[in-house]
Amino acid sequence: MSTPEKFVLAGVMGWPVMHSRSPVIHNYLLARHGLTGTYVPLAIRPESLAAALRGLAPLGFSGCNITIPHKEQAIRIVDEVDEVARRIGAISCVIVQADGSLRGTNNDAFGFVQNVMQVHPSWRADAGPVVIIGAGGGARAVVYAMAERGAREIRLVNRTAARAETLAREFGAPVTTVGWDDRRRALAGAAMLINTTSQGMVGQAPLEISLETLPATALVCDIVYVPLETALLAEARRRGNPTVDGLGMLLHQVRPAWKAWFGIDPDITPALRAHVEATISKSS
Repeated sequence: MSTPEKFVLAGVMGWPVMHSRSPVIHNYLLARHGLTGTYVPLAIRPESLAAALRGLAPLGFSGCNITIPHKEQAIRIVDEVDEVARRIGAISCVIVQADGSLRGTNNDAFGFVQNVMQVHPSWRADAGPVVIIGAGGGARAVVYAMAERGAREIRLVNRTAARAETLAREFGAPVTTVGWDDRRRALAGAAMLINTTSQGMVGQAPLEISLETLPATALVCDIVYVPLETALLAEARRRGNPTVDGLGMLLHQVRPAWKAWFGIDPDITPALRAHVEATISKSS
């Protein structure tokens, strides 16, 4: 009886993490590409993150994804950080290298841009002011992506002003901060609105924002994908705003992770998206 040459192992670390559809995506692709192995959810408390990351190499992991709330903490734990993750200030992917050391990168910006461009091919970041809600790891990746794509004005809105101000100082122009109480004013004249917080996710509080002052032509995006249509996206759609949900961002960031872990660039197909959507509709 023959045995596979290698059992590949990867996963996603978060707290909580069981809502993540990353295992659904990666295990589908493992089967499709004929790889023997598995991708597992790893529920890791913040105080245990360093020990968990250090356990990847001895356990035989090729790497792991990092999700809320670990993205900023992880950058201080890994042995090497690439330029993209360093500029973003957060890690979304860890690669276990041949010598057992850990390299951190961030695929969120890539996933976000690819998702928007797939849904709206004519989209341009420099079409007008961009409003970003949040100041965590997801926000950092989106700010980086918008700046790299040529956004001339990025309005950062967050409940905790100090976090937003820190992010704005790190990135510099074109990022400015707007107080949470002034969020309606921030939407005026905007060409794009992006929620990067977990608000609106199943089990979380809804995002408290009215779209009354947002132009009807503005593109509204949410990086939350459970539910697939958040209250924010539902309100935007009712107003006639074009929208982009968060699932495509998760799907597209698989590609650079797989290149680093397994040396494979997988296709992100409609069948894969439908497979993942089916699991979301059953639970949300």
